Amino acid sequence: MSLLALQRDFRTWLTTESADVGSRLEPGNASGLSIYLNNYRSSLMACLAESYGTTQAWLGDEAFAAAAANHIDRLQPHSWTLDAYAHDFPVTLAVRYPDDPEIADLARIEMMLGLAFVGPDADPIDPATLADVDWDTAALRFVPTLDMLSVISNAAAIWSAIAAGQAPPSAEILPTPATVAVWRSGLTPCFRTLDGDEHDALTLMVSGMAFGALCGRLVERFGEDAGPAMAGAFLGQWLQDGIIATVVSPASEQ
Repeated sequence: MSLLALQRDFRTWLTTESADVGSRLEPGNASGLSIYLNNYRSSLMACLAESYGTTQAWLGDEAFAAAAANHIDRLQPHSWTLDAYAHDFPVTLAVRYPDDPEIADLARIEMMLGLAFVGPDADPIDPATLADVDWDTAALRFVPTLDMLSVISNAAAIWSAIAAGQAPPSAEILPTPATVAVWRSGLTPCFRTLDGDEHDALTLMVSGMAFGALCGRLVERFGEDAGPAMAGAFLGQWLQDGIIATVVSPASEQ
């Protein structure tokens, strides 16, 4: 047997436990192979447990272990790094618990917090540098770890309570889907639930809209007094969150 064939057989054994492959690898004695199989599955279980500690706390150890085993059965590692194996676990949870959407929502929040933690570095802008900005033409550039996801449950409140060592609230389906913004501040992954108006505004600004154009849209929708006040409140919150990396004008980007 060539080395390549041996490697392929060994991978097949680990992922399918094929009796035919096992007989080729270790005829008449599967005990040695079982050790490798146990180590393989234990490594994947540990990867999932490390990535989804809050989800595990919500589900309980037994249910989490069963879901992790289900994930290992349905999906093989597909990247050079074991960290990537955990990224698809929320999909497994959504399929496994279709009537409990807070479980998959919780895992998705936890996954994105993990991605933010290892994301590219970027310092937030110093608000003191903004005194001379022409806000009619200025556009915002956000830190690269900023991302948004839609949830249909109160998973954000559940995650916050568990992380704080408090009793989590009962799971609830939200009247309308909510948006959770995730980013990293310093070395700390953060998240915050956005209302619909802020989500729309942040989406437009991420797409490159000038701040003055955003103000114009808000004036059209909420009036000449409320529109600019809302835009200013959003800007202040984004500066406080530390998600704005730079403020640019069209001339500065030419």
